[in-house]
Amino acid sequence: MKQFLFEFFGQGTEPEFAIFTLAHFIPVLLMIAVIWLIARKKEWIRQYKHEETLRWVLAFALIISDMSYYWRLAGGAPWLHPTPVENLPIGVCGWAVIFCSYMLVGKKQTLFDISYFWLLSGSLFALITPTPLTYTGPARFRYYQFWLEHTLGYVAIFYMIFVHGMRPTVKSAFKSFAALLAMAVLAYFVNEMIPGANYLYMARPEAAPSVLDILPPNQLLRMTVIVFAITAMFVLAYVPWYLKDRKTLRGVNAEEK
Repeated sequence: MKQFLFEFFGQGTEPEFAIFTLAHFIPVLLMIAVIWLIARKKEWIRQYKHEETLRWVLAFALIISDMSYYWRLAGGAPWLHPTPVENLPIGVCGWAVIFCSYMLVGKKQTLFDISYFWLLSGSLFALITPTPLTYTGPARFRYYQFWLEHTLGYVAIFYMIFVHGMRPTVKSAFKSFAALLAMAVLAYFVNEMIPGANYLYMARPEAAPSVLDILPPNQLLRMTVIVFAITAMFVLAYVPWYLKDRKTLRGVNAEEK
């Protein structure tokens, strides 16, 4: 039993996970299915007498999924113990999960604003190329922790969109970008001070294959490209709402005529 737990909470020495395989697609498809179901049943959920309890359960699941990463580090194999090189709380995905949990409980628009753009820009890359899973396949705890943490945030965001009518604005994008810039500045100084640190992937490419491999290795160029890429992703994340508002405005103008 002890050996099983050691293996389950640890990681392999050889690659166990490959992108664009069933192990990659199944969690993403499950997330899409849950979001689709929320969209279809939004009226029922909105009127459900225990709707608030649903939000608390989802918020609790988000917090546990994030915290369990550190439980794994503290109780897993010796080489997984937390170090400041990799395990400081400087990351878009982790903070987006925390913000989403408080957003669900308090229905906070500001937390929605930040989380929406963070998830649909920076965190989206984690779904496309989940690099941290290279040495932890479906037989490892980290595999399930990773997918729960990275998919439940999207479920929370779309839950608030469909059930509670939340939506981003242009002001939301600037607010979210400012928060991301503050974290990027912190990550830059931490990367400079701690040898080997690579928070927000700003210092160098990752060892495992990633969508970020296309970025130049030069740190200044790398940071410049990241800024432009994230800005473009923010714009793309807002485009559906811009088109929706434009369509609504056209409808209003047509009625007035």
